[in-house]
Amino acid sequence: MAGPVPIGGRLRRVPVDRLRRYGTSYAMLLPFLALFAAFLLWPLANSLYLSFTSFDGVNPAVFTGLDNFAELAGDARFRHALGNTALYVVASVVLGTLLSLGLALAFNGPSWPHRIMRTLFFLPSVTSSIALMLMWKWVLFPSEAGLANTIVHWLGGSTVPWLATPSLTIPILVLMSVWGGMGYGMVLYVAGLGSIPEEYYEAARIDGASTWQRFRHVTLPLLRPVTTYVVVTGLIGAFQVFEAVYIVFRGTNNIGGVLDSALMIVPYLYDQGFTHFKLGYASAVAWVLFLIIFVLSLVNLRVGRAMKEL
Repeated sequence: MAGPVPIGGRLRRVPVDRLRRYGTSYAMLLPFLALFAAFLLWPLANSLYLSFTSFDGVNPAVFTGLDNFAELAGDARFRHALGNTALYVVASVVLGTLLSLGLALAFNGPSWPHRIMRTLFFLPSVTSSIALMLMWKWVLFPSEAGLANTIVHWLGGSTVPWLATPSLTIPILVLMSVWGGMGYGMVLYVAGLGSIPEEYYEAARIDGASTWQRFRHVTLPLLRPVTTYVVVTGLIGAFQVFEAVYIVFRGTNNIGGVLDSALMIVPYLYDQGFTHFKLGYASAVAWVLFLIIFVLSLVNLRVGRAMKEL
């Protein structure tokens, strides 16, 4: 072992023994660290740099400072995308969380019927999103070939232009999101319900608590960590919605559908970066989206922690 070495007026030992003990572990981590730096850290740093430049993917990037962010502040189409996204996020996260909890309460038992129902509701969460969106596009097809209009005709109604009616766009997107994601939240809530000790419910029954009171004062408080996780992951996923807009609502010359009624932040980012080749501007949009998600996630975690301490 190396002898003591004077550092800052004090004697400290060189950690040669630690290097010998953990050197192999550090060496085994190097491939992962190299891939992590090459495919995550470097793209993030490059994207941050490009957000301060004017870059079209062909000519060299020209540093423009905060011009991209200033342009964003006055971009009416970006504000429209932000408004659509905010409405979509609130509706899909609230409905998705409530329905996930409801499904978990309904199919929380160990019986085979409950297991089968949990499996059926969970299947969309592990199915290819592209396949799901193509299915929804067929369901909402504007002619009689679409399943939705076929059912409408059976009921005596006329053909509904589902994908060409701006007032129906956000509800349809929310429906697709909730249907595809509530099974994942249900599984998390089922796991959370299973971790609640039965003694708590037994004590509440002895005290005369009703079913609603047991749910309000025992189940909900103990499910707060699960609810926080479901809401935060739901927020992140909802803000990043892309496939539903691109596959189901995209028009020939407009990625946001009729009157940009389906335009969200990520499709707008894609449109600016890979249709108009404004890669610097698209990077600025990406970092604004990151800041929004980051702040909302922090707020949600702080609120969850504060409620836990009450």
